[in-house]
Amino acid sequence: MNSETVIKELKMKKEGFTVSELASKLKISRYKISNIFAFLEGAEKVIIRKAGMAKIYYWKENEK
Repeated sequence: MNSETVIKELKMKKEGFTVSELASKLKISRYKISNIFAFLEGAEKVIIRKAGMAKIYYWKENEK
């Protein structure tokens, strides 16, 4: 499992994902998803919206 799989999923679902949702869908640990999201956030490839305690991650539309 690598970041390309996570990116592919983010691009396909315009409503975004929480860490738990994507971990459940891909059947990998929340820890690994969190690390990938942190990398994408640092690279400014995702938009993050807070919903209560959760963060919802979206792929930036202008990114390839």
